[in-house]
Amino acid sequence: MPEAGAAPSGPPQAPALALHGGLLDLRGRTDTGPAPSSPFTMTYPANAVVVVSGLPGSGKSTLLRRAPAQATVIDPRAVHVACEAVMPDWLPYGLYRPWARWKHIRWLHRELRGDGPLLVHDCGSRPWVRRWMARAAGRRGRPLHLVLLDVGRAEALSGQESRGRRAPRRAFARHHRGLDRLLRRLSEAAAAGPPPAAVRPAADGAPEVTADRTALPVPPCVGEAASVVLLGGPTRGLAAWEFARLPRPAGSGTPRLRSGT
Repeated sequence: MPEAGAAPSGPPQAPALALHGGLLDLRGRTDTGPAPSSPFTMTYPANAVVVVSGLPGSGKSTLLRRAPAQATVIDPRAVHVACEAVMPDWLPYGLYRPWARWKHIRWLHRELRGDGPLLVHDCGSRPWVRRWMARAAGRRGRPLHLVLLDVGRAEALSGQESRGRRAPRRAFARHHRGLDRLLRRLSEAAAAGPPPAAVRPAADGAPEVTADRTALPVPPCVGEAASVVLLGGPTRGLAAWEFARLPRPAGSGTPRLRSGT
């Protein structure tokens, strides 16, 4: 048995960043202060809906693959693959894309009416989609949070090459224009305040992410989100997820398994 006051054994705990509200820029830009240089964990409420946005190839799916088992992940690629599997090889995807999109929206709508943690892969260039998700989640008393990957056009195109799948040129340009407008507004809001949170040890020696100030308010351009986290090329690979546990009703049995599409 370890002596009283001894440091706990096991691997070091990743710094934890509790996200309930506000804007946090963790891109490490010179105008917004330092960002974490070691792995950290983004923690959210048990019923949170977290939308992960960024250019095609920015690393959204890679980040979502780190989701904890308790969270449901909505990725349109999963619907694309499922639809493709039941269609003849000679039929172009463009002909049944509306059907795939309908299935994706139906799946997303069903999960938004649930109560467990939900992670959503979304391009982020269409504000009306995010607002619709926020309204649907809000009817269930669920907060919507946003994680935005800012990696730039060249790095996103390189990511597409690495995965062996490229977005159509016109679609990529449309997403780039929409995200560029959003990132400019968020960058202006982040630069207007003091430096963001920094990683440093807590008083008890356990690492944590602490804020040197009150969190910046979420700007009106994403007013539907309870919190916004900006991740850059270096920090997107350091982030992990954690959600609080939903309280189990008295007398409940085994947890209910939820299907995907």
